[in-house]
Parts: sequence; C-alpha cells; structure tokens
Amino acid sequence: MKRCFEVLCIYCQSGHIEEPYVSITKKRQMPKNGFSEEIEKEVGQAEGKMFTHRSAFSRASVIQAFLGSAPQLTLQLYISTLQQNITAGRCVCMLLSLLSIVYGALRCNILAIKIKYDEYDVKVKPLAYVCIFLWRSFEIATRVIVLVLFTSVLKAWVVLVIFINFFSFFLYPWILFWCSGSPFPENIEKALSRVGTTIVLCFLTFLYAGINMFCWSAVQLKINSPDLISKSQNWYRLLVYYMLRFIENAFLLLMWYIFKTDIYMYVCAPLLILKLLIGYCTAILFMLIFYQFFHPCKKLFSSSVSESFQRWLKCICCQCRWQKSSTSAGKTDARSSGDRDETPSSSKISSMPSQILNADELCSA
Repeated sequence: MKRCFEVLCIYCQSGHIEEPYVSITKKRQMPKNGFSEEIEKEVGQAEGKMFTHRSAFSRASVIQAFLGSAPQLTLQLYISTLQQNITAGRCVCMLLSLLSIVYGALRCNILAIKIKYDEYDVKVKPLAYVCIFLWRSFEIATRVIVLVLFTSVLKAWVVLVIFINFFSFFLYPWILFWCSGSPFPENIEKALSRVGTTIVLCFLTFLYAGINMFCWSAVQLKINSPDLISKSQNWYRLLVYYMLRFIENAFLLLMWYIFKTDIYMYVCAPLLILKLLIGYCTAILFMLIFYQFFHPCKKLFSSSVSESFQRWLKCICCQCRWQKSSTSAGKTDARSSGDRDETPSSSKISSMPSQILNADELCSA
C-alpha cells in the first residue's frame, strides 16, 4: 500500500517539478543490416524510482500468480469437479485466477527478455503480447485440468507427482551450482549475511519450482552468476522440458482413463483426452510462432527455432543411419567369418577321394 501511494505521488509530481539531477543510460538498438547504434537517454530521479517500483510490481505479480492463484485455481476446479456443480461466483473466481496466472507467466517472459538483453533497447510489439497470452493460456489451462482429473481419481498418488516435479526443479539449480565448483555467491545484497543470502536463494528456487510446476519459467536460474539468471538461449533445454511435460500429461490422463469413477459417466473420456493433448500442442505451436516471428530480439539469436529443430532432426537421422550401417557391417562380418569357417572343411572333404584313388592305383601297380 505504501509503495502504491508513493508511485502515485511520483507520477502526479513528475511533470511539475524540474529535477536538478539526471543520470545517463546507454542502450544499443536492435541491429539493422548488421549494424547496431548506441543511444543515450537521460533518466531523472522520478523516472528511475518509477522504473524500480515497476520492476517490484512485476516480481510481486509473478509471486502472487504462482504461489497464490495457481493453487487456488486448482483447488476450486477440483471442488467443482467432485461436486459436479459450478456456480457463477466460482466461475468468475476461477477465470480471474487463470488470468492472474497467465499474466504472471507473461511477466516472466518479458522479465527474461529484458534481463538477457539488458544492453539493448527492447520494444515488445502488441502481436508478441497476444502470442504469449495465447501460448500461456493453453499451456496453463491444460496443465491445471490434467492435474485436477488425475487428483480426482488417485488422490494419494498426486502427492508423489507433486513431490517429484517440485523437488526436481527446486534442486536442479543447486545441483548445477555444486557441480560447477563456484564459490558461494556473496554479491546478492551487501546487507545480507550468508544465512540471509541462503534464505533468499532458497526462496528464489522455491518460486522457480512453483512456476515450472505449471508452465515453462522462461527464466533459468544460475546461482553462480552475478545476475542469478542464465543469459544464454538454450533451445534443447526448452525442447526437453516440453517433451517430458507432454509425456507426463499423457501418462496422467491415461491413469485417469483407467481409474475413472462414476462421476465421469457422462463424459466422453477419449474425446476429452484428445482435446487436452491438442490444447497442449496448440500452446507449443504458439510458443514456436513467438520465438520464430515475434520475439523482439530474434535478430540476436545465434540460431532460430526452425534451424535448431532441423539440426536436431539431422542428428537423429544421422544417428539412425549410423546404427543401421553398424548393424549391416556386423552382419557382413558375421557372414564373412562363417564363410571362412566353411571353406577349410570343404577342402578337407574334397582331398579325401584323391587320397583314396592314389592308394588304389598303388595297389593295382
């Protein structure tokens, strides 16, 4: 509340009071024809404070979305499924929760872009926002429905699913940090002690795991980095995440289909499974469209999505050809060794009659 009041006061006074001190920031424009110009911009104290508050609001929206709205939406949909009834008020609450989660995921994408390309003047176009919104809406909606369906028939096993998902993403940044052998980060905040820094890092990894439970986080934690975020664009990690998530969703839907109860008597289960899988594939399609056509920094990519996908297919094809050639070479070697084993035996058999003839000739002589 205090922060909101301060932002309102700064916004109202920004055009009336002349600021004596300004800071100069340097940003590079997106490269055009292979060239990138550096531009300077004066930033006043009021604008700097507004930027700080805006960043704080963005982070708060992400925290509220995935640690508040996501569990609330899942619980409300679960109760509605068991009661086989949904009221207008609950429907509005679930819609608002879904929009809150989608907005938090959208802020994750924009935050990841601005952190990775901090040196550039990034401008996100409206079509990019629309594409991200559709991508995140399909992804989060299908994920929540799959979890609710599985929970409604296998209540005890969902604890294991959540445990594996959550702790896998929670421990993954720490495992990478321990394997790197880097020293413990001390530059997060000067006022924090080692214990305080550990608590902050644990909370960040907790939020990171909560986001990845429902959707791709877009921000990859890197504890041994000063910015705590990896600035490299790893297409293969993105591919592995969505492949594993698709397989997991299909498996959970299969378990729901096998153990479904009488409350789904009037539900066409195969059609519902098909719709959910198509919905998740639609989310992946919008994600590929965004990275291929609407990403504000696509000119800075070392390789596009289509090029990386083609390389991945070529690697798979080359591996398959190598396996086929190795198996065919093994078969030819086996045949040649078999022919070598058969050749001496035939020569021995053919030499026996000649020896008999020679003995008969000697006797007749």
